[in-house]
Amino acid sequence: MEEMKVTKFPEGFLWGGAVAANQYEGGWNEGGKGVSVSDCARHHLDVDVQDYAKQNEISTKEILEAMKSDDTSLYPKRHGSDGYHHYKEDIKLFAEMGFKVFRLSIAWSRIFPNGDDKEPNEEGLKFYDDIFDECHKYGIEPLVTMSHYEPPINLVLNYNGWYDREIIDMFVKYVNVITDRYKDKVKYWLTFNEVDSMIRHPYTTGGLVRDRFEGKNFTEVIFQAMHHQFVASALATKIAHEKNPNCKVGCMLTKLTYYPYTCKPEDVLQAQQDMRSTYCYSDTQVFGEYPAYLLTKFKNEGLNIKMEERDLEIMKKYPVDFVSFSYYSSSCVAKDDAGLKKTAANTNIAIKNPYIPSSDWGWQIDPIGLRVSLVDLYDRYRKPLFIVENGLGAKDELIDGKVDDQYRIDYFDAHFREMYNAIYVDGVDLMGYTSWGCIDLVSESTKQMSKRYGFIYVDADDLGNGTYKRYKKKSFDWYKHVIETNGACLFED
Repeated sequence: MEEMKVTKFPEGFLWGGAVAANQYEGGWNEGGKGVSVSDCARHHLDVDVQDYAKQNEISTKEILEAMKSDDTSLYPKRHGSDGYHHYKEDIKLFAEMGFKVFRLSIAWSRIFPNGDDKEPNEEGLKFYDDIFDECHKYGIEPLVTMSHYEPPINLVLNYNGWYDREIIDMFVKYVNVITDRYKDKVKYWLTFNEVDSMIRHPYTTGGLVRDRFEGKNFTEVIFQAMHHQFVASALATKIAHEKNPNCKVGCMLTKLTYYPYTCKPEDVLQAQQDMRSTYCYSDTQVFGEYPAYLLTKFKNEGLNIKMEERDLEIMKKYPVDFVSFSYYSSSCVAKDDAGLKKTAANTNIAIKNPYIPSSDWGWQIDPIGLRVSLVDLYDRYRKPLFIVENGLGAKDELIDGKVDDQYRIDYFDAHFREMYNAIYVDGVDLMGYTSWGCIDLVSESTKQMSKRYGFIYVDADDLGNGTYKRYKKKSFDWYKHVIETNGACLFED
């Protein structure tokens, strides 16, 4: 008798969407919130959208200038999608789509405005109480990132960010407060968003500004800050489990999937090396110890990472329960890339793959790369996986209150089919999926509103002008149908 083929996703699969406070909330100076690193990051609309490094350069002088300014057009994360005032309306729309889970972050600077405050800000705590209550009203589980490019700016200016060991204690205090307050409301936690991104944008992830470390090896500074985050992540996992033994705590990495540009052994080796240099961060959080590759790098490059006596013991004792990641595109690498065409990817520049198309921002669209990534991660970690960011940034047009984003539907359709294959053909344990920017928000890479990801259009431009009115795109009803049928509609003729 022929075995019947399963044509939907597993029972209990967590479909939903994702935002981050710094890109979505706005309300940057309301409700007792302090200034965060993201509130001081200005857009550079005159810089090539594919030049990620230039988009994200910042100096102490620029931060101090930002601190003196109340401008929200130069500093778009100060307004975001104005979720601070629209969250009830937005969550209602998410519920209409059928979301099982909503990934969001808590703005650290909304709870401890300066990071080193004695007491938390009750108004900030109450704000997230209200958000979580609103989610639960519709049966939506919050998936909460503790730190998503949110360090309070005071920790940069007076402590040099995560380079300073004192920040661990401040973060632990913050985690104690939020996990205690929300222990009955939040079942899923992530510690640090894209923990590996410190190496590519040290300011937003770690509060590190190069000009504050003159005379020091900046790579060493970054890895020292990274070490402090690893210890803090392990302690956060411990605390969350103590507050609620049934909660699940995950790490979150940028899934940069590298293909060798040719089958030349040198290119294959380069791809392997580049993959290891990404995995070493999640390896540390999953296995609770530094991988040999990273320790060897420290030794070979003379990087002296200061560790306290119990650090390694703490990291080993409190690893994460599951592995979450962002996936947008794959990249090619070669030992010698001279003369090869380059293109932008998620927070990096890579060799262009001639076999796959690109988005308007140069990011290559590779659904099979998502399957490759899922298999690699599951084989490596044997822990449940969660795709918490994936989506297409595009130039959507609002015409007569409608957005025809068939290109986004095609993107998701292809990626969902590969997720299905990874589960049923490759045996991957995939918990769920949250599309990035389920409602339009300010892009991290270019600080643009016009790089839109959402199922819901927000009427605001790159300078923050607009009504902030919400409109359902064509993809809204499509995703609603996917969730309603648990993916079965993908396989209907």
